[in-house]
Amino acid sequence: MTSDHPPAAAAIDELDRRLVARALAGERTAFDLLVVRYQRRIAALISRYRLDAATIEDLTQDAFLKAYRGLAGFRGDSTFFTWLARIAINTAKTHLSERGRRPEVASLDDDAEIDPLAAIASGDSTEGAVVSRQMGEIIARAMDEMSPDLREALVMREVDGRSYQEIGAALGIPLNTVRSRIFRAREFVAMKLRPLTDVSRSKRW
Repeated sequence: MTSDHPPAAAAIDELDRRLVARALAGERTAFDLLVVRYQRRIAALISRYRLDAATIEDLTQDAFLKAYRGLAGFRGDSTFFTWLARIAINTAKTHLSERGRRPEVASLDDDAEIDPLAAIASGDSTEGAVVSRQMGEIIARAMDEMSPDLREALVMREVDGRSYQEIGAALGIPLNTVRSRIFRAREFVAMKLRPLTDVSRSKRW
């Protein structure tokens, strides 16, 4: 075996780097795609600290917010997911420390867990070139299909760029409800993206 990283992993890494570059250039949708790609994995990582579901959602959102604010600090020395995972771990540890709990050491041994979108990035450069367009089309359809309350919250956040506090005030709902709706809306989008993953997996086999 010549490499520990298959071509698909290299393609995923390259796609992530392009999305980071686009996000740094001011394209908010590019970062949203990164959130959709990795929200479930980051939530699973944080869940290892034996926190309740609401706290896991909150800390997942916090981790992505910190990543967005510190995106210029991503130097590409590691994969984007590894960089993001470190932020999530530190966010969880800080949360536990502030509450007098001793954080357990979180292992990244399960990083090889299948990413819901991992299979779309293969060694085929043609497929890699159109992946953003395919994702965009699926996301647009998902927005049309999701429940109005989730769509409203997601649009206010991702399209209008409003803060969670502003969304809560506009909709007359608690901050935790805002976070939950946005989290579930992104989960819905991720679920809709899975057929794209399945198609790519079938091509490889």
